[in-house]
Amino acid sequence: MLNQYNSLKHFMDSIRQLPLDRPLTKQDLLTEEFLMEKNADLEMFFTPHNEYINREARIVVVGITPGWTQMKAAFEQAVSSLNEGASLEKIAKSAKMAASFSGTMRINLIEMLDQCGIARVINCHSTEMLFSKKRHLLHTTSTIKYPVFFHNQNYNGYRPRIESSTLLTKYAYEVFPRELAELKQDILIIPLGKTVEQIIRTVITEEKLNGYILSGFPHPSGANGHRKKQFEENLGQLKQSVKKWSEKF
Repeated sequence: MLNQYNSLKHFMDSIRQLPLDRPLTKQDLLTEEFLMEKNADLEMFFTPHNEYINREARIVVVGITPGWTQMKAAFEQAVSSLNEGASLEKIAKSAKMAASFSGTMRINLIEMLDQCGIARVINCHSTEMLFSKKRHLLHTTSTIKYPVFFHNQNYNGYRPRIESSTLLTKYAYEVFPRELAELKQDILIIPLGKTVEQIIRTVITEEKLNGYILSGFPHPSGANGHRKKQFEENLGQLKQSVKKWSEKF
């Protein structure tokens, strides 16, 4: 089992210094205190929400790396939880719930998951319930565990390519597989975008892991201009993949 909360414990004193009475900014979080690693033009910062792993999950949604919006939401929840005297586990879990694909990305994600038929499989009116009452069924994570910024902007998975960076390769092909190996067998893995899907296929093959991959699922970001067209083109096969997985649910 991974030592989940070692990093959170390491950064706890710095989190305590963050303000509770206002929204956090990049000046608060993209600092030396939270900088984990730096490689060329890439900077990786700590965030508390991907410390928590839901080992009982049946559905796993995987992004490329947390962005600024998620990082901000996770830290603000962590500061609040810490102020209430929560344990390390509760801090990490509440941060995960607050930050998981937050904002318009979550709205788009839920809409697409519903159309794929997942709501029917988990016996609810909408997969929105995965982020509330049926949260026990969901694990959200990233192939690159911590937020990465390229020239102070969210890393997009392409510039630079993951394989051209020792930092990104380590997290995608060493750290991420260890997390995936801790989850249940026969999980439905939903990769957000082609880059994530390629990484997951490589990891599952090399690590001999089991799981149903929802191939062709587009990234739900509003910035993805091809999202709707790609989703409509792939909807038939996406529904078939969900149906096949449902037989194991």
